[in-house]
Amino acid sequence: MKTRQLSLFEQGPSEPEGFEYQSDFISPDEERGIVERLHDLPFRSFEFQGYLGKRRVLSFGWQFDFNTNELRRTDDIPAFLLPLRKQAARFVGLAASDLQHVLLTEYGPGAGIGWHKDRPVFGKVVGISLVTPCVFRLRRRTEHGFERLSRKLEARSAYGLQGRSRTEWEHSIPAVDNLRYSITFRNIRTP
Repeated sequence: MKTRQLSLFEQGPSEPEGFEYQSDFISPDEERGIVERLHDLPFRSFEFQGYLGKRRVLSFGWQFDFNTNELRRTDDIPAFLLPLRKQAARFVGLAASDLQHVLLTEYGPGAGIGWHKDRPVFGKVVGISLVTPCVFRLRRRTEHGFERLSRKLEARSAYGLQGRSRTEWEHSIPAVDNLRYSITFRNIRTP
């Protein structure tokens, strides 16, 4: 099976439809204030059907349980994240109240996340990268293997996934060398 790896900065296929990226989404002072608050939160190891991942997570608003494949209500989104939620919603053309879920992820050195699509119960996705840059990889299956693209997510940047980038492409982040936080806002799809 052939694969072709392109950087999003090279000539080649354009970014997937619905993928958006903005560097300097928040200021260094905003990042510092958010990260200070994150240090006080009760993160726990990511659990997937009995497997514990290297990354640590915490959800607000709603929480997806990967052991039961169910979405459940959980604690309200903390007040210190509400201004960021408003900005994230504007980034993907939603009202702040439409981003009902936030997943906080702490990636320690050596932690990453494998290829996946966010669960179908979620619609639009906005991720904010904090502290350390990472590589954000995208791929989709073609008749000849996989089409692959990569984007460097700088600290304080944001990416948005909607449309085809959300439904046709998988994404992953290879293991990071230094501590990194991700704040991922999602809206819940209504049946």
